[in-house]
Amino acid sequence: MGTETLQRLEWRKTQKALYLPKNMPSEVVVPPMNYYVVSGKGNPNNPEFGSYIQVLYALSYAIRMSYKGGNAPEGFMAYTVFPLEGVWDVGDKAQYEQHGFDKDNLVFDMMIRQPDFVSADYALNTIEKLKLEKPMAHLDEVRFETMDDGLCVHMMHIGPYDAEAASFERMEAYCEENRLKRSERVHREIYISDPGRTAPEKMRTVLRFKAEKV
Repeated sequence: MGTETLQRLEWRKTQKALYLPKNMPSEVVVPPMNYYVVSGKGNPNNPEFGSYIQVLYALSYAIRMSYKGGNAPEGFMAYTVFPLEGVWDVGDKAQYEQHGFDKDNLVFDMMIRQPDFVSADYALNTIEKLKLEKPMAHLDEVRFETMDDGLCVHMMHIGPYDAEAASFERMEAYCEENRLKRSERVHREIYISDPGRTAPEKMRTVLRFKAEKV
C-alpha cells in the first residue's frame, strides 16, 4: 500500500481549534474521540512516569506503521500521531485540602488519541500483538476508550508546567465573565511541545477543563 503518497491526516492543520488555541481562554466543544489510556499515580518527575508514556507511543506507532506489514485497519490513511495528553487529579482530597498541592499525591490518566478508523477490536488486537513482540511495563493496564468532554474552556499555556496556575486563574476568570462554571476539578493537558527539545519558557501546553452554562 503506497500510503505515504496518499493524502495525509495532519491534526496540526485540520484540527487547530482543538489542539492549537490561542494563549487566552476560549470555549470549545470537544467531540467524542478514541484513545489508548493508561492510569497511574505519583510524581510525574519520577523516572517511572516515563514508562507510561513509552507504552502509549509504542502502541500508537504500531498502528501508524501497520500498513508496512500489510495489516493496516480498514480505511487507513497516513497520519501524524496525535499528541500525548494527560488528565490530572489529586488522589487524597483531604490531604490536598489540609496540606496543599503535592505532586506525589497526583493521579493521572495518560493517553494518545487514535484516528477514527481504528476500531476497538483492532486497538485491542494491537495490544495483544505487542505483548508477544515487545513486552513492556504497563501494557496489561492499557485500555481503549471513547471520551466525550463536550463543552470546555481551554487555552494555550506558554511556559513551564509549574507556572500553569496563572493560566488556570485566567480560565476560571473567563468562566465568571461568560456565565460558565467549571464542572469538575480534574483538568486535561495536551503536550504540544517536546520537553526534551524545548526550553521551559517556550513550552506549549493546551490546558482544558469541562464547563457548563449557568
